Amino acid sequence: MDYQQTLSYLYAKLPMFTRVGISAFKKDLDNTLKFCHHLHHPEKKFKSVHIGGTNGKGSTSHILAAILQKAGYKTGLYTSPHLKDFRERIKINGEMISEQEVVAFVEENQTFIDEVSPSFFEATVALAFQHFAKHQVDVAIIEVGLGGRLDSTNVINPIVSVITNIGLDHVDILGDTLQKIAFEKAGIIKKNVPVVIGEYQEEVKQVFEDKAKEQDAPLIFATNQWCYDDSKIVDGKREIQIHGKEKSYQIALDLTGTYQIKNIKTVLSTINQLKQKGFKIDDDVLISAFSQVKKLTGLMGRWQTLSEDPLIICDTGHNEDGIKEVLNNINETKFDSLHFVIGMVKDKDISKVLSLLPANATYYFCAPKLERAKPADQLKEAAAKYNLKGLAYADVETAIKAAQQNAKTDDLIFIGGSTFVVAEAL
Repeated sequence: MDYQQTLSYLYAKLPMFTRVGISAFKKDLDNTLKFCHHLHHPEKKFKSVHIGGTNGKGSTSHILAAILQKAGYKTGLYTSPHLKDFRERIKINGEMISEQEVVAFVEENQTFIDEVSPSFFEATVALAFQHFAKHQVDVAIIEVGLGGRLDSTNVINPIVSVITNIGLDHVDILGDTLQKIAFEKAGIIKKNVPVVIGEYQEEVKQVFEDKAKEQDAPLIFATNQWCYDDSKIVDGKREIQIHGKEKSYQIALDLTGTYQIKNIKTVLSTINQLKQKGFKIDDDVLISAFSQVKKLTGLMGRWQTLSEDPLIICDTGHNEDGIKEVLNNINETKFDSLHFVIGMVKDKDISKVLSLLPANATYYFCAPKLERAKPADQLKEAAAKYNLKGLAYADVETAIKAAQQNAKTDDLIFIGGSTFVVAEAL
């Protein structure tokens, strides 16, 4: 098989959560453990940082990878889902895994894959671990796919664990309260491994404290370690003066979303833990890496400007907390009228998200190209209950074109509601 045939084989043969939803989610680590055993345990051959949480784990993973890479460490980065290219999921020093290596991995392990039938995610995690072990990375940043306790990535024994925050998402799988979701996320806390909790949340702090105590894991709440002066956008970067007990930093981050302030705190606390583990990261390297995360890692889809005239911005925020942050950013932006290109998936309760959206925007309802997509006319109907007005379009591309035709020079076109809508926009 060539690369495209190999990808088609993986997509067609293996259950894929992003495409079909809950039916692809495996509620145990059995297949991943079997795959790792089959590959002679690549997950034990490199140091790792494990990053979970409801929102912000992708940005946090990329920022950490940029800093470690800039500090001279050969840095692996595993994230999901991808936006444009499957290979975005697996990078070393910002370079995607080669097409040839994807093909070779599937060829070498096809008999095993056919026999065991792992999920798409389980196979991809195994590929990432094999890639990082083969290329002898100094450290790998591993982002949790979904939840934590039963996520395929949870076979690693990291040097630091990170949980960014807890919000309501994937409630059909993880539970319908913050405490139940926190329990699943806390499953990545390991024996004697320090854990950084990005956001102190009174409702769930006990869950983390109990798990950390059970595992003798040092527990750090990043929001309690840092405070900041007003942040502002200067020359396309978010500038922030941030203060800790022992250090202050003037940071200019090339990811401009307001929510990145929380991620900056999480990253700085994690870097402090890594320094205690022997990593050498100078302040000037740290500051430099913050300013070029996108260049160093290739991160996309986080409050990303696609066009200036009119202003077109996309963001992958898609659950209640994510949309609140999107709206914070929209409120920070100057424009005359707001055009909102939106698509969502059908296996989530979207009422809370729709209730937050501004009624004074013009909506362009669409459906990304996947089985889980909510049909545009159904989304329009659901949105009408919240006085959100607009038309339904056949696909994402048509919706964006309609918004561009209607928008004036000083208007804002926002594209989001789902990672998959952003993927198609990009």
